[in-house]
Amino acid sequence: MNEMDLTTKIEGLEKAIKEHQDFVNTYSDTLTTTKKQLVDYNKPELEPVVFDQITDAVESVLSDFDWTDVDNYQDLEYELDYDGRVSLSNISFDPYDLQEKVCNAVYKLFKEADCPEEEPTADQLNMQTVAEKVI
Repeated sequence: MNEMDLTTKIEGLEKAIKEHQDFVNTYSDTLTTTKKQLVDYNKPELEPVVFDQITDAVESVLSDFDWTDVDNYQDLEYELDYDGRVSLSNISFDPYDLQEKVCNAVYKLFKEADCPEEEPTADQLNMQTVAEKVI
């Protein structure tokens, strides 16, 4: 092979890579979409009305939450400024009460399903049969 043949081969390979890059992007997008579908496959389906009810429940809790209640905050640290003013330098929020209220509002929208009792395994059935034979 001479220099011209190698240059032509390189250009051909670069062109082939560019042409097949479209396929790679398409397959990559399809793979991403399929993975998302797999994740969503086992999720319970809710009607749009239920999503609206959940949104309304969360919004009502957040709008009714008393953000001015100092008991909802922890670790209030005050400091004295140079001009003699007292200011709040650090504050942390306790999200537990808010989480509990949101969860309770959402729980009210659903009924808890009864868990089916586990079926006895073959070993358990055999043990019962053996016990019956002994008696």
